[in-house]
Amino acid sequence: MAAVYRLSPSILSADFSRLGEQIQKLEKVGTPWLHIDVMDGQFVPPVSFGDVVLKSIRPVTEMFLDVHLMVTEPDRFIDDYAKAGADMFTVHAEACTHLDRTLQHIHESGMKAGVALNPATGLQVLDYVLDKVDMVLIMTVNPGYGGQKYIPSMTAKIRDLRRKLDDAGYPDLPIEVDGGINSATIDTVLDAGASVIVAGSGVFKGDLEKNAQDLMGRIRAQEEK
Repeated sequence: MAAVYRLSPSILSADFSRLGEQIQKLEKVGTPWLHIDVMDGQFVPPVSFGDVVLKSIRPVTEMFLDVHLMVTEPDRFIDDYAKAGADMFTVHAEACTHLDRTLQHIHESGMKAGVALNPATGLQVLDYVLDKVDMVLIMTVNPGYGGQKYIPSMTAKIRDLRRKLDDAGYPDLPIEVDGGINSATIDTVLDAGASVIVAGSGVFKGDLEKNAQDLMGRIRAQEEK
């Protein structure tokens, strides 16, 4: 996957009574990705939703479906989410007993493979799997709840990861960031090297279309530098 600059709104913050309508609004203003946070009540305390929601979304949008698994034993879900129409399947390194095998399974299912790292997880866990990774997701809050504040020390982690990827020969590998990203923090993470921006309340709270357009404008400005 070539390096991309994208906004990926998280439907965890959407109004589920109007989910289809809100997705259509995002697509209308040109939002390219949609972030789908799956939580099982074990890896993180909350339970969110499963592949049934994804199946309902896939027929009504051409957006790239960016699925983020915050679950234990994520291998259990790979085939079901591939059948449901996921384009990217991101698993937490902390949740995988055999990360290399899990990434192979994701690719064999026809999806792109991402690896997510919690704030306290070191970058060294990526050392021997970078050839199997299509994106790295840096959690900029501790996973599990929307509306949290961005952890400032994650700026250095994003910067360190960008340097690590460049030095290892993966300059085009995208870095996604998730947690506390809004109009006040987006420039910080973009300047540090992130290119795929997950935003939940930063998009869905207030004027959805205006929020999405504003954030995409910031992303385009960074891309043009």
